Amino acid sequence: MAFNLLSGLARVGSRLNISSQALLKPTLLPHTFKMSFRNGSSYKPSGGGGYGGGGGGSRFSGGDSGYGKKSFGSSYKNDFASRTTKPDFSNLTPFVKEFYQPHPSIASRPQHEIEAYRAKHQITVKGKNVPDPIMKFGEVNFPDYVEAQILREGFTEPTSIQAQGWPIALSGRNMVGVAQTGSGKTLAYALPAILHINAQERLKQGDGPIALVLAPTRELAQQIQVVARDFGSSTHVRSTCVFGGAPRRQQAYDLRRGVEFLIATPGRLLDFLSEGTTNLRRCTYLVLDEADRMLDMGFEPQIRKIIEQIRPDRQVLMWSATWPQEIRNLANTFLGDFAQVNIGSLELSANKNILQIVDVCREDEKEKKLYALLQEIGQENEKKTIIFAMTKRKVDNLSRIISRAGWRSGAIHGDKSQADRDAVLRSFRSGKIDILVATDVAARGLDVDDVKFVVNYDYPSNSEDYIHRIGRTGRSSKTGTSYAFFTQENSRQARDLVNVLKEANQVVSAELEGMASRGGGGGGYRGGYGNRYGTFKGGFGGGRENRFGGGGARKSFGEKRDFGNSNGYGEKSHKKFSDYS
Repeated sequence: MAFNLLSGLARVGSRLNISSQALLKPTLLPHTFKMSFRNGSSYKPSGGGGYGGGGGGSRFSGGDSGYGKKSFGSSYKNDFASRTTKPDFSNLTPFVKEFYQPHPSIASRPQHEIEAYRAKHQITVKGKNVPDPIMKFGEVNFPDYVEAQILREGFTEPTSIQAQGWPIALSGRNMVGVAQTGSGKTLAYALPAILHINAQERLKQGDGPIALVLAPTRELAQQIQVVARDFGSSTHVRSTCVFGGAPRRQQAYDLRRGVEFLIATPGRLLDFLSEGTTNLRRCTYLVLDEADRMLDMGFEPQIRKIIEQIRPDRQVLMWSATWPQEIRNLANTFLGDFAQVNIGSLELSANKNILQIVDVCREDEKEKKLYALLQEIGQENEKKTIIFAMTKRKVDNLSRIISRAGWRSGAIHGDKSQADRDAVLRSFRSGKIDILVATDVAARGLDVDDVKFVVNYDYPSNSEDYIHRIGRTGRSSKTGTSYAFFTQENSRQARDLVNVLKEANQVVSAELEGMASRGGGGGGYRGGYGNRYGTFKGGFGGGRENRFGGGGARKSFGEKRDFGNSNGYGEKSHKKFSDYS
């Protein structure tokens, strides 16, 4: 029996160029994410791998979840070209993409009232014949199943991007949406996608998805899929997400079984396309979410290869937090005649609902200041906090020290398993832990509505990442507070940070202004990490009674003056949180 099994495997392996031993290896399929089907059944597709270290197994990008630019060399391009054939678009089946009928109240609304609404909500539009915005959910004429889910979610009125974006998307127009994080853009494209799917012929065996969303990271892809599942389940719209760093077998099974709504990172999707696991012949609704981030990560060649596989009369929606030249070029190439919606300024800008406090300090002061800050936060009724650090080791160390000091905290970064990260995020969302310490893995895509505070323990390498970090608070028109420790090592970012603060109507300290005016030069601080993060030992400070810097750290900010002279809200003292409310 064993001999027959091995010989049979050898024959199969020889055809696939795989050894019989490899065929015998078990494959671990951790089930960490739910997938819904038209028949009402469900199962969980697999989890993912590390963000910072890059997703495994992608020949096209070296993984979807690493930092920095990815290479897409000629050998990879040729490999993809050799494994795929360019679709024949000469005989296309018509499809439906126009569903919008203006509500009578919109048709009769005076133009000055429309312009006043746009001005109040900082909406600007460009393009030909852009539909007027809706002002309440009842003006969209969504199907009953969508309206029912909106009520279940507790939404009371559309956000700015939804108010203007829905009429455009439901009209079948190509569009570009430029809006900050937390603006409600996922629903702005997901609900039209579900209506689009339900208006098409049902999938047949071997058909690929009807709606495709490309996203830069697995975290964002998974969160989009939650929305797709929640709003599509009542009409049995099947959805799943595929991303690098996760076992491929379960994802391939999902695709072969058939899904109408696919969310994917570019490299992993290209792998499946080249292998014939799925195809984009039925795709008529394409979304590029966080397009600026995907280009920053070097995914433009992959995006172009994917779009080449989609019929030219598709509907395309591109979403970005910024509007640089690279994004404009991509839009002009693939969207043709499109409508553009901008929420707020086109420049790199932060949410004005967030109070930003920047503390110019020495590296060896940061731990003690963090302890004082967490004590102040601990006195608040709403205390959910995200702390960002630059390295995985520092994240783990900070989380461990914070937990030992009595706060409930957890850590996520690229070396954590998907199961561990999901568990920590569940605890954070549910309130079992109040503090999440993270690398930039959580800066994009992390969607937790009730985060009240963000702490940049380490200032990021650029202002865009800073804006996306602090955007984890102040979501859905709520208010929030962000803190940043800014050291001499960050002085090159001073000028950009000052611009961000001024654009958001924040007070800028004289010390930070001085750094910026000196061309980013600093004021003679002797930074450096010293022992672990500075000169402190045994946690955030010395002394058993108060490990974080002696008994003085337990005083309020106003008494302690740790955050003085740099936040712009006083000469040498720091207002308590209640002073800002």
